[in-house]
Amino acid sequence: MSFAQIQLLGNTGRDPEMNYTPDGTAVTKFSIAVSRKVKDSEETTWYNCTAWRNLAEMLSKHLKKGQMVFVQGDLHVRQYTTKDGRSGTSLDVTVDKFQFAGGKKEESTAPASTEEDPLGDLDAHPF
Repeated sequence: MSFAQIQLLGNTGRDPEMNYTPDGTAVTKFSIAVSRKVKDSEETTWYNCTAWRNLAEMLSKHLKKGQMVFVQGDLHVRQYTTKDGRSGTSLDVTVDKFQFAGGKKEESTAPASTEEDPLGDLDAHPF
């Protein structure tokens, strides 16, 4: 038996899509973009990820487009042909381990608070 394990750190490309198999098993699909600098440009590789059962249900509820995530799983390289006859390659990952790695990149529009901390000086607390 042989397999290829892969670890990815990247950003989700779309919100996850959850479905159920005919026997009721949850399955969630999402994509991850992994970018790296190559000389003076950036190169992005896309991976199609699939999670199953409890992990699939959790990701369906909490994962959103643009979030930075860490994924580990089995890599399957799949060749395909489009309807117009062009060939392509799909990088598919069956997720074994998942972790949120950072927040979604958003610009903050709220002004910085200038109010004093309501708890006061933490050094003054006895604990």
